Amino acid sequence: MAQSIQRKLQLARRMSRLGTETAFEVLAKAQALERQGKSIIHLEIGEPDFATPPHIVEAAVDALHKGWTHYGPSAGLPDLRQAIAAYVSHTRKIEISPEEVVVTPGGKPIIFFSILALIDEGDEVIYPDPGFPTYESMTRYVGGTAVPSVCARSATSRWMSMSWHR
Repeated sequence: MAQSIQRKLQLARRMSRLGTETAFEVLAKAQALERQGKSIIHLEIGEPDFATPPHIVEAAVDALHKGWTHYGPSAGLPDLRQAIAAYVSHTRKIEISPEEVVVTPGGKPIIFFSILALIDEGDEVIYPDPGFPTYESMTRYVGGTAVPSVCARSATSRWMSMSWHR
C-alpha cells in the first residue's frame, strides 16, 4: 500500500494583502430590505435587474447550433472589437482602433490586469470612493498604496443621473 504524504499548504505572503469582496454582503442586505417591502436599485454585483431579452436568447441559441462553442480570440471577437471601436469613436469623439479594444468577461479581470501591469510596489493609486472595492484590494495586493478620493455627493448624483439615463 502506498504511503500518503500530507503537507500543509503555504500561501504566498502577498495573499495577506488581498481584500475581500463585499458586494455579495451588500446584495444580501439589499435583498433583506426588499423582503421588507423597500424599493432597491441594485448596484452591488453588476447583475442586470431584467431578464435577458428574447432576441438575445434566440441569437445565443442560434450561435450554439451553428457551432460557436469553442474558445474565441483572447482579446475578443474581431467583429465585436470593430463594432466597439466604431461606437466609442462616434460617441466619445476620439479615434479608437479595434487593436486598442480588449473584450473581457466582466470588469474585475481587466481592472486587476491593468493594476498588475502598471503599479509597482510603493506606487500610490488614487481611486474613486465610492467605487469598485477591487481598486483598493488589488492595489494593496500588488504592493501599492491605495488612496481614496472621496467623490462629492453632487458629483456622484450627477454621475448616477447620467449613468442611468435610458
